[in-house]
Amino acid sequence: MIRRIVRDEATKEPLYRQVAHSIEQQIGRGVLRVGDKVPSVRAFRRHHRVSMSTALQAYFWLERNGYIEPRPRSGFYVRVPFKELIREPKYQGHEAVPTTVGTATIIHEVVQMAAHPAMIPFGAAFPGPGVLAAELLNRSLRKVVNRIPLHSVTYDLPEASEAFRRQIARHSLSHGCNFSPEEIVTTCGALEALNLCLRAAAKPEDVVAIETPTYFGVLQAIQSLGMRAVEIPTHPRNGMCLDKLENALRKHDIKACVVMPNCQNPMGYVVPEGRKKAFVELTNRRGIPVIEDDVYGDLAFEGRSRTLKSYDQQGLVLLCSSFSKVLAPGLRIGWVHAGRFRDEVEKLKYVTTIASPTLAQLAVAGCMQTGGYERYLRKLRGIFSDRVQTASVAVAQYFPEGTRMTRPRGGYMLWIELPTQVDGFCVYREALQKNVSIMPGTIFSPSGRFRNHIRLSCNQPWSEKLHLAVQTLGQICRNQIGS
Repeated sequence: MIRRIVRDEATKEPLYRQVAHSIEQQIGRGVLRVGDKVPSVRAFRRHHRVSMSTALQAYFWLERNGYIEPRPRSGFYVRVPFKELIREPKYQGHEAVPTTVGTATIIHEVVQMAAHPAMIPFGAAFPGPGVLAAELLNRSLRKVVNRIPLHSVTYDLPEASEAFRRQIARHSLSHGCNFSPEEIVTTCGALEALNLCLRAAAKPEDVVAIETPTYFGVLQAIQSLGMRAVEIPTHPRNGMCLDKLENALRKHDIKACVVMPNCQNPMGYVVPEGRKKAFVELTNRRGIPVIEDDVYGDLAFEGRSRTLKSYDQQGLVLLCSSFSKVLAPGLRIGWVHAGRFRDEVEKLKYVTTIASPTLAQLAVAGCMQTGGYERYLRKLRGIFSDRVQTASVAVAQYFPEGTRMTRPRGGYMLWIELPTQVDGFCVYREALQKNVSIMPGTIFSPSGRFRNHIRLSCNQPWSEKLHLAVQTLGQICRNQIGS
């Protein structure tokens, strides 16, 4: 008999997660074993005295996380735990030394091919058009055009900037902050915010600490600014190794740190809250500016997680984000809360692009003023969680023995470690010939690490075409082992 959960009103964990734990715990203790049928949703709802909606959410969560599986006209059954099907990538603890970044040419080629319309886009790092809130955005745009017909006749109308920044300030409460609109600087996407913050916090020839693997856009920015990177070993679930970071800070004159603690690209982890706090305490204590890329933060599967900025006591965390990954990539609208670097970032923004698009700011502000945006985010999280889980199962089925894979807690990326005989860049080249785009692992490291890794984007609705593409990738990897 499944024990009824005593609800913890003080916890921030959603009710469906609290009640889902009853089945999770029964499976963990061996009371429910692989192949056992779990109680029906209706029986589960009656037992825990929750709504049907909460019961369904609990079962969907258990299914997405690999605890149970549905069988047509039969119900839900305990499945083989996903962690037993395929293991996580190995943690690579190496010596952290400054490196000159030199991957721009390869990255440019790879990104161009990922966006090619003929390709099956496992390489693209933005949502497919079918899930984006086009109607919500278009309604907002129509209202803006009718209300402010002269919306773009000058640079960054005060009304536009203030309306947008006010919505960002309101939204900051969801990730543990409490901004005022005046503290926000608008940007042309998160990448401009990242570049501005790097320029404010460091100078050419300076050393910047980064996660490894890390988003290749960070590497491009560091290279373009004439800086050097020091790769800090990073765990596929817990993020940057704090001991390695502290050791690197003692050895090298590090001027700034760039991290993505929520829904990291490419590994998809959400750093545990205790480690976030410890990270900020360490960098605050040493006076190191931290550039926090939170562009995927709203896509954490279990809901919004706190940012590093929420633990910052000294104004040393520069928080960057945008709406490219959740609302519309083409808007090119982002923002930064730069703490004590705000004035410098604002000056750099002015001499770089003067202002951000007025119409885009007004449109996003309109979307966020209603509850529609939050409802849309909840739907989006469920969609991407399902897609990541489906793709994970396909990779486990078709890729060669010895393959390892991350367990993303947000976003839509899978980071895959292939057997040592397999070269990820060769897989990338051969996949292109079969009209499949992926990202080779070496572009996520300034020193060319992760030769036998690839990144898959799970941003498209699952189809037979995608299923066959995963099968094709698996066969390419197998052929390399056999050659």
